[in-house]
Amino acid sequence: MKVKKTSLLIMTSLVAVSLVACKGSNVTSGSSYPNKAISVVAPSGAGGGWDLTARSFTKVLSETKLVKEPMTVENKPGGGGTVFMAEYATQDKANNEKLFVNSPPIIINNLKKDGNSPFGYKNSTPLAELTKDYGAIVVKADSKYKDLKSLLDDIKKNPKNITLAGGSAPGSMDHLVGILPAYKYGIDPTKIKYVSYDGGSEAITALLGNNADVISTDVSSTLEFVKSGKVKVLAVTSPERLQGDVLSEFPTAKEQGIDAEFIIWRGVFGPEKMSKEAYAYWEKTISKLVETDEWKEEVEKQGWQPEYKNGDEFKSFLTEQETQVHDLLKALGMSK
Repeated sequence: MKVKKTSLLIMTSLVAVSLVACKGSNVTSGSSYPNKAISVVAPSGAGGGWDLTARSFTKVLSETKLVKEPMTVENKPGGGGTVFMAEYATQDKANNEKLFVNSPPIIINNLKKDGNSPFGYKNSTPLAELTKDYGAIVVKADSKYKDLKSLLDDIKKNPKNITLAGGSAPGSMDHLVGILPAYKYGIDPTKIKYVSYDGGSEAITALLGNNADVISTDVSSTLEFVKSGKVKVLAVTSPERLQGDVLSEFPTAKEQGIDAEFIIWRGVFGPEKMSKEAYAYWEKTISKLVETDEWKEEVEKQGWQPEYKNGDEFKSFLTEQETQVHDLLKALGMSK
C-alpha cells in the first residue's frame, strides 16, 4: 500500500511538472496570445490614409483567418496624432491588445518646433512597415491651375491669396508635403497660408466646399475623387511616375522641374512594453499577411505600393527617417 501511494505521488508530480512545462512552452511560442479582441487605432478621422490602412490591415487578417480573435478599428483624431500618442504612451504602454498605425507624423510631430509631441516612435514597438505612398498636390477639377508651376507662380506673387489645406497639424506631414515644392521653388514656406484638418477626407471636403484652393495629401486618398471627376492632381512627390491606370496619369514634381520628393511610409506599431510573446506573434503573423493574395489585392486597390519591413528592419529605417526629417524641418525653420 505504501509503495502504491509513493508511485501515485510520483506520477501526480510528473503530470503537474508536464503541465507547467506545456504551459510555459505555449507562452514562449506565443500560442497563448492573443486571447482577447484586438483593437487597431487610426489616430485620425475616418477616410484618411491611417484609417484606410487600419481597416485594410484588420479586414485581411480576419478574412484570411490569420487572426482568429475579433479585430476592431478605432478612430482617435486630434492634433495630427499627438493626442492619441500622449494617451497611448502613458496609459497603454503594456497593452498588447491595442496596436496603432502611423506614418511620418510620428517622427515629425516629435521633432518639430511648434506644437510638438514629447512622444515618438521610441515610445512604441515598431512591428512592421506595410506600404509606401507619396504626397500629392491636389486642386478641384474645375480649378484654373493646370500644372504645379502655375500654382506656385501665383503663390509666389501673393502667398496670402492662396489657402493650402491638409489633414494634419501645422508642421506635420501634409503641411510638409504642401510646402516642400514651394520651398524648392524659392518661396518662403512661412508665408504660405495653411489650414489643418483632422484627416485627409476632411481636407478634401474643405477643397470641394471652396474653403481651400489646394490641398496636400497622400496619393491614395485622392483616387476615388479623381475617378469621380471631382479633383485633379497637379503633382506627386515620387521620383518617377507611379504604375497603374490612374496613377500613371499623375505628373511628378520632378518632371516639372521641381526637385521635391517625399515618401509616405505606413506601418503598424505596438506598445513600448509589448511582451515578447505578443511581438513574436505579430512578427510571424504580419510576415504571412503580406504574402497573401488578399493583401496584395487590397494594396493595389488602395493605390499603395507594397513595402514590407519586419520589426528590426522597420526600427532601423525609422532611425534613418528621423535624421532625414530633422534635416528637412531644420531647412524649413521648423525644427525644435
